[in-house]
Amino acid sequence: MFEKNLEIGYLLDFYGDVLSERKRTVLDYYYNDDLSLSEIAEEIGISRQGVRELIKKAGEELMFYEEKLGLAKRFQLVEAQTEHLLSLMEEEGVAGEVRKAAKELLETVGG
Repeated sequence: MFEKNLEIGYLLDFYGDVLSERKRTVLDYYYNDDLSLSEIAEEIGISRQGVRELIKKAGEELMFYEEKLGLAKRFQLVEAQTEHLLSLMEEEGVAGEVRKAAKELLETVGG
């Protein structure tokens, strides 16, 4: 369950803008702000069951986008490969512009 929560939170960062404002808000409250179903229900004025359904549907929507587009997976791969490249450069004593460019790439992808 914990891993799924992390995955949904991560996918929310990638695909949150394609969700409706309401779905994005509910997921943000639930996964990032750690609010309970009751707290979210009170905040947005719907039932706990309504909140649960929104969370389920929005999570499924995020998983659908990742399944079709794979952006989050590719991002993680690029980040890991860039970190590995920097590690190899450090081991080999590579300096200068090449290493600087690799560090900038890692910063660009969020590492």
